[in-house]
Amino acid sequence: MKLVIVRHGETEWNVQNKATGQLDSPLTPKGIRQAHAIADRLRRLSFTTFYSSDLGRAVQTANIIAEICGKKVIFDSELREWNMGIFQGLTVSEMHKKFPQERQDYERIGFEYVIPEGESLRQCMDRGFRVLNAIAERHLDETVVVVTHGCLLMSFFEVVLNLPPGNSWRFQLHNGNLCVFEYVNKRWCLIVWNDTSHLENMETLTVSLNS
Repeated sequence: MKLVIVRHGETEWNVQNKATGQLDSPLTPKGIRQAHAIADRLRRLSFTTFYSSDLGRAVQTANIIAEICGKKVIFDSELREWNMGIFQGLTVSEMHKKFPQERQDYERIGFEYVIPEGESLRQCMDRGFRVLNAIAERHLDETVVVVTHGCLLMSFFEVVLNLPPGNSWRFQLHNGNLCVFEYVNKRWCLIVWNDTSHLENMETLTVSLNS
């Protein structure tokens, strides 16, 4: 099967460099234009099933795609962004001021650190890989589109390429991008990464990953 993964459009908190996590921030006007651009591209793609995270920014992106492509959206909470717990809604500097010990612990421990009231990056990665595998197994020999979030998508990319965790800084991941993976004999293969050709006529893209 082919899995087309879309990252939601730019949000207000993306612009402000705030960690959104599983809170929410609406799409900016640019983010709405990104959603329309990706929808117009997907309209020319023959896909059978359409999934999305149930967080507001993904829902807003998915609803635009659904309307233009004439598809029904299946919302799945397992496709949500990394739950960043007490860090959500804050910039990095605000995290250091409000939760100095917790932020220090996160920077020291990294991938395995479970953020208070949230989850670790490992838990996010495991959840994302589990739900995308389940979608693949349900739709063998189909093309499926999924709207999700930056950290979940990046961690899936790292697993598929067998990269050590924490290498996301090496790879750009824009809002409104399109990625394609193939699932054959229970193995994943990367086909397309961070394709933003449908956004070429728009202004400079956001590269924030703290969604």
